Amino acid sequence: MGILTAEMRRVVGEQRLGFAATVCPDGTPNLSPKGTTRVWDDDHLVFANICSPGTVANLRANPAIEINVVDAAVRKGYRFKGTATVLTAGPLYERIMEAYRTEYGLEPELYRRIDGVVLITVERTVPLISPAYDAGATEDEVGGLWLQYWETLWAERAHRRA
Repeated sequence: MGILTAEMRRVVGEQRLGFAATVCPDGTPNLSPKGTTRVWDDDHLVFANICSPGTVANLRANPAIEINVVDAAVRKGYRFKGTATVLTAGPLYERIMEAYRTEYGLEPELYRRIDGVVLITVERTVPLISPAYDAGATEDEVGGLWLQYWETLWAERAHRRA
């Protein structure tokens, strides 16, 4: 068994959106959303390079990366720290591209825009848990509050558009 637990795999699989932190040449952080974040195997995550020139350039210079994936409804998730490899050709690249085409449900329009993939060797994981749980709130309570928030927000947006 690798570093990625069944629970981590579930959260990444359900959420798909990860926020990737890389290091810019001047040492400042770069944070970029990656809607193609997937589990590759027990020790690796992957995301597709779709309009990610800054992230990819940073990783080519410094492969250190952290990806945060959080279930916004229940305010729980994981921080995945590791080392990234940018792939643009070769057998592993082809296998990952095939997975995006057939298994990961990526829309054909997005698939055509992939300009490489980033494979992350996960070296450390840390749970991310909202302070709302510190006071004893349950997942159902936290999720219920956020569901109510999102329903209200979307109703207000619909009203403004009408």
